Amino acid sequence: MRLLRSARVLGDTLVVVLSNDAHNRKPNAVPAKTRKKWVEALGIADKVVIGDAKSFAETMRRENPDILVLGYDQKLPDPETEKAVKDMGVDVIVMPWFPGKEDQSSSSCG
Repeated sequence: MRLLRSARVLGDTLVVVLSNDAHNRKPNAVPAKTRKKWVEALGIADKVVIGDAKSFAETMRRENPDILVLGYDQKLPDPETEKAVKDMGVDVIVMPWFPGKEDQSSSSCG
């Protein structure tokens, strides 16, 4: 929830995109529709959507964000999404593990 609150202040509208079940390969993964209800119940996001099963880039094009906020352990999933982000002029922000502090894993990488 801390990540959502931190992302909330970065723009006028917060759209949360949840991973599609097709991409969630964790054992005992919670279905996307259930996760969507949980995030909506928090009341932080203006809109909660489930990402496109075939292409995160398509989700980006559909939602047309100015800013894409990723969790500290996330990255753009593929070259198509990287191109969409660049073509659309989307700012990508990777949030630290603890908002307001440096992510220790990134500072040790160089």
